[in-house]
Amino acid sequence: MQRLKPDPAAQESCRGFYADILHFLRKRMDNASDAADMTQDVFTQWLGYRDRAKVEQPRAFLFQMARNLLSDHWRRQKVRHSALGEEQAEVLHSEPANDPLDHAQRQQRLEHLRQVLAQLSPRRREALMLHRFEGLTQAQIAQRMNISVSMVEKHIAAALLQCKQRLDSDNGREHAE
Repeated sequence: MQRLKPDPAAQESCRGFYADILHFLRKRMDNASDAADMTQDVFTQWLGYRDRAKVEQPRAFLFQMARNLLSDHWRRQKVRHSALGEEQAEVLHSEPANDPLDHAQRQQRLEHLRQVLAQLSPRRREALMLHRFEGLTQAQIAQRMNISVSMVEKHIAAALLQCKQRLDSDNGREHAE
């Protein structure tokens, strides 16, 4: 990764707008710590933005960056909650309430899935987790991982195939025993 040279003008604009951006995000987020992290992300993106000198209204630009990050945050939260909601609804409708045996079996399946995911290569696991759990598009994953969209597609497909094969083979062993 290329290190950028410090730009005093950019750093000064950061100082001037930091409190405003932080206040803006705190009002719209669940907790102050996440707002502070996101504020830092805004300024990290700003300092890495190559065309900073061409920005005529840095304050407006920074607020737009904050709104974009906030939208991404809430979209990921929605994906997480909808996935969790579907899982909980499925459990409520398909299984007797609070049956200890069913609970133990669900815990075993979750642990088994964790083990299967742990066996993936780090890059495949990262691509799969960003796609399935963070709700990022393949283009967003490619940018974050600094690889091509085609490579993201390959990582996700290979990870899904590897997980399916492992789960199928393990389930076959369980039924054979």
